[in-house]
Amino acid sequence: MTAVTAGHVGRKAAVTSSKSQMPDGLRKEKRHYIGMIYCLPYVVVFFCGTILPMFYAFYLSLYKEQMIGGDQFAGIDNFVRAIKDPLLWNGFGRVSLYALIQVPLMLILSLTAALMLDSQRIKHVALPRILLFLPYAVPSVVASLMWGYIYGGDYGLFGQLFKLFGLSAPDMFSQKFMLASMMNIGTWIYMGYNMLIFYSALRALPEEMYESGRVDGASEFRIAWSIKIPQIKGSIIMTLLFSVIGSYQLFNEPSTLQILAPQTVTSYYTPNLYTYSLAFNGQDVNYAAAVSLIVGLFTMIIVAIVKLVGNRWERK
Repeated sequence: MTAVTAGHVGRKAAVTSSKSQMPDGLRKEKRHYIGMIYCLPYVVVFFCGTILPMFYAFYLSLYKEQMIGGDQFAGIDNFVRAIKDPLLWNGFGRVSLYALIQVPLMLILSLTAALMLDSQRIKHVALPRILLFLPYAVPSVVASLMWGYIYGGDYGLFGQLFKLFGLSAPDMFSQKFMLASMMNIGTWIYMGYNMLIFYSALRALPEEMYESGRVDGASEFRIAWSIKIPQIKGSIIMTLLFSVIGSYQLFNEPSTLQILAPQTVTSYYTPNLYTYSLAFNGQDVNYAAAVSLIVGLFTMIIVAIVKLVGNRWERK
């Protein structure tokens, strides 16, 4: 019995000794491979869902369909046509105006709400935080339909409120106000989402950084402007980039409101809506593929410029 136990202990000690003698390089390499295995599902989905479709779209863009002869190689003709297409640049101008107005307004409102929740002046912070984040849980198509009903001049809430005061409600589906209507919907949906990012970044800051300012008599505005905001520049830039990308990918709101205002929201109202209309309504898949690549390239250039400017601001 004693001999068996001694032998078991000896084998266990030998195994432990062999593990301890394993080079550190092999251990790190093993951990490295384990990390790659964990990342493999995302890499496969990203490759199949993003990279392959991009190459396939590029392949389609090199051809054009003829009435006689079927698909024929067109080279860069589709790209030249897209660059010269005034309808595409009309949509780009519209979403650029959307991003120029809606993104700063939404981020300012989100940052203000986050600073108010972090100021320790509001009790029961969880309730307003949940209420502000709740619209993000509503799908954008459902939100567009809901706001489309609210904007209604005759039976919608918007029109009823104006009639209550004896006023005529502006036509929110007109060419003049349609883009503002979409800005309102986008702000309503994503304000709480960005607020939560800012609030999480603020809660991660050590309180000692701004407690000394309170002791010195600094106001909450001064603390927020001089201490809190400079410390969360990274989060501000990240949300700015996401918001700019989302602005140039605007699709759900115009496609939903197009049902309510077909005369205002045309098939080329935004670049993504134009691409969709070309592919599924116009059956011009080859040209739609070229337009989609132009849209992606243009968005990448805008985001790169915003990123460069944001990095300079962050280093100040």
